[in-house]
Amino acid sequence: MKNLLFSVLLALPLAGAALAQGIEGKPSTPGAEVYFVNLADGDTVTSPFKVIFGLSGMGIAPAGIDKEGTGHHHLLVDRPPMGEGEMGAGELKQPILSDENNRHFGAGQTETVVELPGGTHTLQLVLGDYIHVPHTPPVMSGVITITVE
Repeated sequence: MKNLLFSVLLALPLAGAALAQGIEGKPSTPGAEVYFVNLADGDTVTSPFKVIFGLSGMGIAPAGIDKEGTGHHHLLVDRPPMGEGEMGAGELKQPILSDENNRHFGAGQTETVVELPGGTHTLQLVLGDYIHVPHTPPVMSGVITITVE
């Protein structure tokens, strides 16, 4: 655990540099896909609910670990699709924000439990490289809409 924390802390200055200038993410593997294993567009769930992240064509590595062909998951909740928000395509050359709408799984997690209020919500998965920048080309799921009862 200490090594993981140390690696993440070492990556922070690099992430800051990326944010300042915009950079290309690490190359993705051709044909790589990220997807929801247990959820589909239009599903109705009860909160809290489990979200299982699927990945094919690439591997998982924690944030701060620069290993070719790997990345870690980010779950986007109730926000515009990656690359289509306020920053547009420039968002694809920046570290993914970390807040309630942009949830990081930098320890290499492949699932989580999400708690959301009742209503309609959108979810999207994006694979980020060792400093949280989307790969080039980006590996991201389509946006799904779920209803929480």
